[in-house]
Amino acid sequence: MARLQDKVIIITGAAQGMGATHARMCIEAGAKVVLTDINTEKGQALAAELGNQALFIQHNVTSEDDWTQVIAATQAYFGTINVLVNNAGITQSKSILETSLDDYRRILEINQVSVFLGMKAVIPSMQASKQGSIINISSINGLVGGAIGYTDSKFAVRGMTKAAALECAPFGIRVNSVHPGVIATPMIMQGDTKAAVEAFAKSIPLRRVAQPEEVSRLVLYLASDDSSYSTGSEFIVDGGLTAQ
Repeated sequence: MARLQDKVIIITGAAQGMGATHARMCIEAGAKVVLTDINTEKGQALAAELGNQALFIQHNVTSEDDWTQVIAATQAYFGTINVLVNNAGITQSKSILETSLDDYRRILEINQVSVFLGMKAVIPSMQASKQGSIINISSINGLVGGAIGYTDSKFAVRGMTKAAALECAPFGIRVNSVHPGVIATPMIMQGDTKAAVEAFAKSIPLRRVAQPEEVSRLVLYLASDDSSYSTGSEFIVDGGLTAQ
């Protein structure tokens, strides 16, 4: 039997990038995956590519009403929800002085508030079945300093994960965070950015950046029953960067 056979998984920000890689690997492992994203065109195209084990739902992760609709649609289409991957997020590299209040609130809404809303929306379904795994994608900047706003939000995801893990443990629901380092996504592996990333990779103990699949394998582990005794923990995928 496949590792995630018939598990029902919601992945936010799944139309492209890391979310799309998570979705592909989960479906290959036997899961039924609901892909959510604000990018309808790319989301629908990916769902069509992945076949009848995938469903796309247009989703603004900062909207409580959208979350309610996503949970209801998932249960109606696939059944009981087993896993939520809070993957949607944005980056920002402005200094404090360059960051407006609107900038700051936007990154917190997308990176932090959406995780709170997702957990709040899915927990009742998981409580009813007395099982579940919530996987919150943070960053190494949830462990060490980085840009204002982005770092703040990713530290918050780490803290929310621990608080939710303690609250949800009596119901058999596990909550963990994943902290990727530098990942070779198409967005950064092109043009001048690619040269900068390759130069930075020399400072990583493993002397390379990660491939998206290396993060997805960790997500797959946390989604599976193999991680049945792991909750409230940080899982780091950074080639040793934060160990220095």
